[in-house]
Amino acid sequence: MTTTRVLCAGAIALGFTLVAAPVGMQARQQTGDTVRIDPDDIGGVVTGPRGAEAGVWVIAETADLPTRFVRIVVTDDRGRYVIPDLPKATYSVWTRGYGLVDSAKAEAKPGETVNLKAVVAPDPHSAAKYYPAGYWFSLLKPPAASEFPGTGPEGNGIAAGLKTQAEWLRLAKSGGCLSCHALGTPGTREIPAALGVFDSSVDAWMRRVQSGQAGANMMSTLNQLGAKRTLAVFADWTDRIKAGEVPPPPPRPQGLERNVVITEWDWADPKAYLHDEASTDRRNPTLNANGLIYGALELSADYLPVLDPVHNTISQVKLTVRDQATEPAQGAAMLQPSAYFGKEPPWSSRNNVHNPMFDEKGRVWITSAVRPPENPAFCKEGSDHPSAKLMPLQRSSRHLAVYDPKTQKLTHISTCFGTHHLMFAEDANNTLWTSGGGQVVGWLNRKMFDETGDEEKSQGWTALILDTNGNGRRDEYVEPNQPVDPTKDKRLGAAFYSVAPAPDGSIWGSVLGFPGAIVRLNPGSNPPATALAEVYEPPVEKHAYSPRGMDIDRNGVAWVALASGHMASFDRRKCKGPLNGPSATGPQCPEGWTLYQEPVPQMKGASDPGSAESSYYTWVDQFDTLGLGANTPINTGNESEGLLVLKDGKFVVLRVPYPLGYYTKWMDGRIDDPNGGWKGRGLWSTVSTRAPFHMETGKGTTSKVIHFQMRPDPLAR
Repeated sequence: MTTTRVLCAGAIALGFTLVAAPVGMQARQQTGDTVRIDPDDIGGVVTGPRGAEAGVWVIAETADLPTRFVRIVVTDDRGRYVIPDLPKATYSVWTRGYGLVDSAKAEAKPGETVNLKAVVAPDPHSAAKYYPAGYWFSLLKPPAASEFPGTGPEGNGIAAGLKTQAEWLRLAKSGGCLSCHALGTPGTREIPAALGVFDSSVDAWMRRVQSGQAGANMMSTLNQLGAKRTLAVFADWTDRIKAGEVPPPPPRPQGLERNVVITEWDWADPKAYLHDEASTDRRNPTLNANGLIYGALELSADYLPVLDPVHNTISQVKLTVRDQATEPAQGAAMLQPSAYFGKEPPWSSRNNVHNPMFDEKGRVWITSAVRPPENPAFCKEGSDHPSAKLMPLQRSSRHLAVYDPKTQKLTHISTCFGTHHLMFAEDANNTLWTSGGGQVVGWLNRKMFDETGDEEKSQGWTALILDTNGNGRRDEYVEPNQPVDPTKDKRLGAAFYSVAPAPDGSIWGSVLGFPGAIVRLNPGSNPPATALAEVYEPPVEKHAYSPRGMDIDRNGVAWVALASGHMASFDRRKCKGPLNGPSATGPQCPEGWTLYQEPVPQMKGASDPGSAESSYYTWVDQFDTLGLGANTPINTGNESEGLLVLKDGKFVVLRVPYPLGYYTKWMDGRIDDPNGGWKGRGLWSTVSTRAPFHMETGKGTTSKVIHFQMRPDPLAR
């Protein structure tokens, strides 16, 4: 008979002694409840000194399977839990929750009942070790609003180009630091001893920012912020944490948050980091049911990691380039050695794969470098290519490729335009639209390419032209640095960051920067020459600014993550004024925006309402793959360490409690069985931080595939 292991030291600290008893007897004595389980479940009750512990996580982990496997659930209001449908293995099972420290780990197999003793945290600092990164980040004190505008290194140390506190926050959040990794994780709120001994925390932070292959990138962001003042801000932050300051406690999971089942698999390797994964065709989430999951390793390595979630196995698809002169995307040079890898450069990718996407044939499309950046002649001035005649392009650093799992063939596609994100439209040509082309938006006519294999004729691109003369068609235009001419159109000097084809045939994208914008592109009948754009800026007067990733719902409403700590929707149908003409250059439709503040406290000293959260991307569950309704928008919750699901105007936080440091950049939803209830659907994501070694489990941590499923109740089997 399985018995509960008791963490005696924690019990003694609370002034009482606990004695292990048979689990069946414990369940009756402690709550009067019994938990029904199937032969492939583990279930039980979690109790503490005051009785049942509601809203705490129960974690089951095993290394017995081909790759490390974790499944996590939440207790109900009586402390009961069921971890369903576990593969045969021996598991370590323990509980984690706010106000607690981890319980002792019990050994168990499916079919066994395991009751767990929660251990109350002995002090606030011990409790806070389990808080999400964003709560720790909220302790940061940015330069006060009164210190702006910046006066440079010889003045107040803030970069002279920053006019407001909001602009500084944008760069410190998803416009800079948080676009690659979280801040507030164990690896960032402390100074690693491996960096050395320093005269001051300012010196320690300067050394830290210079570390590793990304040191030059981090120094660039630091200088954009203003190195002198910013180093002082971060030094003060870590000094106060070292002295014992802790953030306010997060609430425990409530309501729907207790119904989640989270499954994790290790994949890739400890030197690689993931950017995205793909499980199905965005337009048809029943495609590839129960099939393989594919990932993208961006700068780090030249293979696609692959997970078989049915057999719990991992594999790789090796990637190649067309031209062997293609160089690694991230150079090996370092300003200073890494605290984790020393002088060894862990990243070596030439392909620099950023974003995978399934098509309706089950093929995996990726943004990937296939050759050096200098473009072929057909892209440049003098070419008769329809797009090149209008907007010749000299260079593109990332292109396209497609992998067919049936034939195991990888096909390279050289594009004149750069690529970053990609998504298929719902049109007769299965057009693949991309972002990342600089001041053009590019596409591939998938139907033509499949039929002819002609990459030159199958691709196109367009500049972003605003209809500022208001006549409804594209005409001669003035350049971005020229004033609006009421007789002409105007070219928008902006680039798509995300890309999202809408059901009505329009293409939406987000524009980085301050205040940033979202853009609606109407391709027209001949996109290189007929495409017209509309641009909409978030309402800065409502303290909303700087989009990053965005998506579109089935009604044509755009949803976007803002650096101000908001999810925002933009409904073009609400616009009262004209959508074109000389005044339609960004701020013309504030009434189209609705803001939802993300659920992490605001930073200390931040003068505007908002949140320390800064989600990387908003993804819309168009087809109810999670089970909370069609058209449900979900933020990546990078500082919340979970997904932020907007349900009925309020956020449902699906937090990943183990290992601490979950940070994703994308997700997709798949329906494996339309008739299978909650078990037949779910969301897929991956750990996407560039620094998995910042997570709770430290150096050696690999990226993980994460599956989120929503049960009808916390005990559903």
